[in-house]
Amino acid sequence: MLIGDILHNSAQRAPDRIALIGRGKRLTYAEFEESANRLANALLDFKLDKGAKVAILSTNRPAYGIAYFAIAKTPYISAHCSTRSIASELAYVLNRTEAEVLILEAAFAAVIRAALPELDRPPMLILLDPSAELEGATYISDFVSGKSAEVPDKAPDESDGLAITLTGGTTGLPKAVLVSHRARYASAVAAAEEFGLGEDDIVIASTPLFHTAGLFVWFGTAVLQGATVVLPDAWDALRFMQIVEKEKVTAAFLVPSQLNDLITHPEFSVERLQTLRNIGYAGAPMSRALFERVRSMLPGVSFTENYGQSEACPITIRCDRHGERKLGTVGKVAINAELGIVDQEGNLLPPGEIGDIVTRGEQVFDEYFNDPEETARAFRLADSWLLTGDVGVIDEDGFLTLVDRSKDMLVSGAENVYPVEIENALYQHAAVAECAVFGIPDERWGEVPAAHVVLSPGASISEDELIDFCATRIARFKRPRIVKFVSSLPKTPVGKIRKNELRAPYWEGQDKKI
Repeated sequence: MLIGDILHNSAQRAPDRIALIGRGKRLTYAEFEESANRLANALLDFKLDKGAKVAILSTNRPAYGIAYFAIAKTPYISAHCSTRSIASELAYVLNRTEAEVLILEAAFAAVIRAALPELDRPPMLILLDPSAELEGATYISDFVSGKSAEVPDKAPDESDGLAITLTGGTTGLPKAVLVSHRARYASAVAAAEEFGLGEDDIVIASTPLFHTAGLFVWFGTAVLQGATVVLPDAWDALRFMQIVEKEKVTAAFLVPSQLNDLITHPEFSVERLQTLRNIGYAGAPMSRALFERVRSMLPGVSFTENYGQSEACPITIRCDRHGERKLGTVGKVAINAELGIVDQEGNLLPPGEIGDIVTRGEQVFDEYFNDPEETARAFRLADSWLLTGDVGVIDEDGFLTLVDRSKDMLVSGAENVYPVEIENALYQHAAVAECAVFGIPDERWGEVPAAHVVLSPGASISEDELIDFCATRIARFKRPRIVKFVSSLPKTPVGKIRKNELRAPYWEGQDKKI
């Protein structure tokens, strides 16, 4: 149950099969493993302590997959950084994860330069490209030169930490979700069982590998099955169709906003997608109307939905075989997971009753790294149940319907966005006396942030000026799309803002989400 063994076993079964395609390269499984072994042995020469963090900052490319599996073959832990981070956010993540090494794409050299003064301990830098000048960095080809291509002799244990991915927290700042080899091996096995991938598939990985679903549920599963994986570096609907046509792609994993981009593209062509037979999707709610449009445009494709989170994935899976009457659900519990609904006291509820969604099993994360309070809060129930923070109901057949997501969090284009982070940015402007941020519907992204703002006495600022102000302090995709100036905000008797009242008018008439 070691992630490094996933690659090794596939390379042993089919060494000459193409494993990775991207950036003009086509690597066989034998070459994939040899490259991962060389990098692993080079990293081991650093003689870092067990559990040392090796961060990756890169778009999707074969080198990302090599780095992930290389680190998995050592006692170290990979930490996956968002390519959308600005310098202050990257610095926070590198400090939070205590990264000692950073493997990065040349395109992000400027971001790390800007982040370096804010780091507690600057990491050793390994560049994936020779084009960038970064003081103190080593080009990866030089780094692995002369290193052994044999499997490293310092293998981790299945209970050891494998990786850290970042998610939003109750404060709006990312939490570092630490998972073991056992947990993410379980994720790959469950996905392999339900997603229908096989060794003859040609799979496209169009969601970022720094995301849990893209890395563990899709990419890891494809490697487990010995499939061929195409790794485009960025999402573009036209480019997606071109790649599917050229490489004869059979399976894809997309988020709802990508599916919407695809079917609404002016050059959409079902003929270009004729080899595509299998689409998995997750990451954000998809309306019934959008799903029906997608399905009508791609009549020869089977769809599989996955509900999960960074802390536990997958939790449930819904496939075409579950039938039309289950379209409003997110499916049944995955094969190696347990699912429950509990009341406010933590008591398990019977089918048909709404409550908090809980899960347990081998797919669950270990801890929030260096955050024992948040870890204890997530596991505060008895019997190892994880509180997902979502609300739902399970029917008599065991199918889960989501009623609400985590309090306040919104999901925009599969990115978790926490309103407090945006509110913190707004409050940095002297004109803002009080504000509340929440999600409003958006046809492309599912939902986007909106802000209601009470101005300070005598202050004056335009909507656009305040939006631009936010974009200088947080990642641009998190900026509010609408700012409405109001005289006051509705509050509870104890002074909490009633965000449900603010959201309600924007969501009137919206169809049920699935």
